[in-house]
Amino acid sequence: MSSSRAHLASVVVVAAIVAAVPAWLAAQRGRADNPFPGGTNPDGSLRPTAPVNRLFTQDAYTEYAILAPGSEAFRIKFLPEETRVGATELVNATRGGSEGSDIEVYDPRTGKPLKFTYQEEGADTHAIHAQLPAPVPAGGVGRVLIYKTYKDPRTYMMHGDDIVWVRSLSGYRLGVLLPKGFAFISSNVAAQLTTSADGRLKLAFANPSGQSNPVTIHARRTKASFAPRDDADMFFDDVKTLYDLDAPESGRVKVEQTYSDYRKGATAKLDSLAYLPLQDRKVIDLDTAKTFTPTREGSVTVVKLDVPITDEKQSAHLQITGTLADGSYKTTNGELVFERTLHGLRNTVLLPAGWEVSAVSQSGTIGTFEGRQFVALINLNAENTYKITIRAVKR
Repeated sequence: MSSSRAHLASVVVVAAIVAAVPAWLAAQRGRADNPFPGGTNPDGSLRPTAPVNRLFTQDAYTEYAILAPGSEAFRIKFLPEETRVGATELVNATRGGSEGSDIEVYDPRTGKPLKFTYQEEGADTHAIHAQLPAPVPAGGVGRVLIYKTYKDPRTYMMHGDDIVWVRSLSGYRLGVLLPKGFAFISSNVAAQLTTSADGRLKLAFANPSGQSNPVTIHARRTKASFAPRDDADMFFDDVKTLYDLDAPESGRVKVEQTYSDYRKGATAKLDSLAYLPLQDRKVIDLDTAKTFTPTREGSVTVVKLDVPITDEKQSAHLQITGTLADGSYKTTNGELVFERTLHGLRNTVLLPAGWEVSAVSQSGTIGTFEGRQFVALINLNAENTYKITIRAVKR
């Protein structure tokens, strides 16, 4: 897959969002005659947004740990990405009205602290400017791990002895942790519920639309004791897989998968090769754009990491590419058919040029990328696999 496609396949934070959309859309921004401004009209009716054109959403992950009652504060763990080639910093703005403090910034590759500044950038607004370990390389991605505490009495309040936490969350994979000794009264989002290692209840969920998603949580004190659970967090897992369909008569599918591996050790296991029998496969370290050479360890394919993973702040950010030709993509009576068991949170199927999607067996978002239709699927269930059938007809 070309580096330009890898660039557009990522959700870009802060100013890089502008670079990811077509020029004609960028030109429309701020114009009075923009036909797709989004938002609402004065009478409250919705205004249309621009057509969907990003192959993936949810690249950044955010976890909110609600702190002790009365603090009006919550601790945030934030994992954003920067894809602009040559960028040397990543900017993370503090939401207006939230008071930021106790900021820590790390390199997810090494776990070592990164230099940053926290500065005022307008009325009631501050921003973290995190210095990347190195300029973003062509074909790579810049990452940082940010910890910060927000104090915001508008968001975190008490109703008697009960906690009430409300926040508009958009565009991210998400987690919310209650303080220890509290249980949920209610939550208005569909979410996976588990218990952390220290006995706190945690919600894990995604916002498929990428638009504003108001979340309200009510919680009360409890004497119940919650045993830690080792449930896989589908929404912390950042795996995303692009199936780029070649001409239908070829039966070939170009695959690009990116993900982060947090397992400790000097090697990273390429688990997806068990269900993706790729030809011409290639493995890249996205932090450096360096190509890895896969080797076999028993029945498993691995790559040796330049920086072994030794603590929880570290991860390897990998990209696997190759080609499938296993019969999951074909034409039947002139109709294009892609039928496959998919794995992980995010999978996008990009149709060949000149074809119109006619049926999708699972819930997905339909968009257009460089004149080609695509179907983007986000798996909101805890099960890691599901079967999909996508059909299309000639334009």
